[in-house]
Amino acid sequence: MLEPTPYKYLNFVKFPELYNWSVQYLHESKIQFNKKYPLVRIGEFLTRNKTAVIIEDDQTYKRATIKVRNGGVSLRDEEIGINIGTKNQFLISEGQFLLSKIDARNGAFGVVPEELNGGIITSNFWTFDVDYTKVNPHYLTLLTTTDSFIAFCEQASNGTTNRHYLQEPLFLNIKVPLPTLDEQNRLVAEYVQSEYAATDLFAKILEETRESGHQLLEKLGISPRRKKSDEIYKMAFIDFSKLRDWCVDRATQQDGYQSTKYKTATLSDMVLCADIFRGKNPRYESSDSYIINQKCVRWHEIDMSFAKPVNSEWLQRVDEDSFTKEGDILINSTGEGTLGRAAVVRGEAIGKMYDSHVLLIRLNKFLINPDFLAAVFNSEYGQEQVNNVKSAQSTKQTELGIGNLKKIIFPLPPMNIQNAIVADIVRSRRQNEERRILRNSILSNALTNFETQIFE
Repeated sequence: MLEPTPYKYLNFVKFPELYNWSVQYLHESKIQFNKKYPLVRIGEFLTRNKTAVIIEDDQTYKRATIKVRNGGVSLRDEEIGINIGTKNQFLISEGQFLLSKIDARNGAFGVVPEELNGGIITSNFWTFDVDYTKVNPHYLTLLTTTDSFIAFCEQASNGTTNRHYLQEPLFLNIKVPLPTLDEQNRLVAEYVQSEYAATDLFAKILEETRESGHQLLEKLGISPRRKKSDEIYKMAFIDFSKLRDWCVDRATQQDGYQSTKYKTATLSDMVLCADIFRGKNPRYESSDSYIINQKCVRWHEIDMSFAKPVNSEWLQRVDEDSFTKEGDILINSTGEGTLGRAAVVRGEAIGKMYDSHVLLIRLNKFLINPDFLAAVFNSEYGQEQVNNVKSAQSTKQTELGIGNLKKIIFPLPPMNIQNAIVADIVRSRRQNEERRILRNSILSNALTNFETQIFE
């Protein structure tokens, strides 16, 4: 980098080290590595591999993707060649080191796994052959996904838009600490051991979530959900008093939504549901007033960090009765992948307006526990109904709508049963939250332990 000089405004750099014309890069790019390990150029143990392949229309190809922040290399999809627009691509092999030249500044580095052997990448990815006599590529992955290295890559990337590209000469000329292979393997093994513990916790979170969902349906007397392919009707009879829709598919599915324990209800019952509001089309601008959008409405909770500022005068003209109140339910009414998510209003979400992609349900809380109904909406049982009643199913512009929301059926047990169900759900979520905190702590401590041995 720059050589120290007695001059205030003038510094010198050796021409062989001039890999970037950015003064900021030359002046500020520093990684404080631990001096107990020798520093070796990345280019001494990585060699760029450009095995080209021309995509053939009748062949199926495995396409790779790299998740940022040590998320690893994984299979993006398998696609037939005729559907792949970029015909000139590159082959990758198991054990190679792979990076995204666009997202290197976000830690998009990793090792090609066995399942991607023979996969393909575009020119936005670089693949390198690894000298296994010098480096464990998993050690290099850990090193390159640390905050310090990512910050360096941000400085070593350039571009006129957000698509800042890492510069290959800069990357290959970075000097990194290179312990002996035994030491590298030890560092990797320590991290992997922690990763296994974190993975085990994640598996328990998933299992607890599944079991909680199954228990909810069992307590409500709902049959396990069946795939449509399992349902074959030749002739079906529907009680006219229970017929809520003239659509054959929806009508024949209604029996599957009935409870063997309790009567079912819908939000069209005005005794149960005081009102349903659709949000407003806001006037967005920088201000101290915020509106809830569909990104705020997560599964079971409202995250106000995603709220957007709106015009204060516009907000003051909105009918106060439609603002959120404690115990209201917000449910996303549009968007593929977000539609149907429901959460109960509490805390800082009280007294807020919401945009037109969100519906508000105001219940008679003497008859329905809002947390109970939100749990039913978010269950497999509720989401299956949301998927069946939503409009515009042939496109991605799906919408739930107030009318369709009122068609959704739910069991209505006595209030004491609802409260007991909610208590069990809260207990399950609290247990999972403790697991998430522990999992994050294990991974954070593992990375910190690695960094303290590599960086000053």
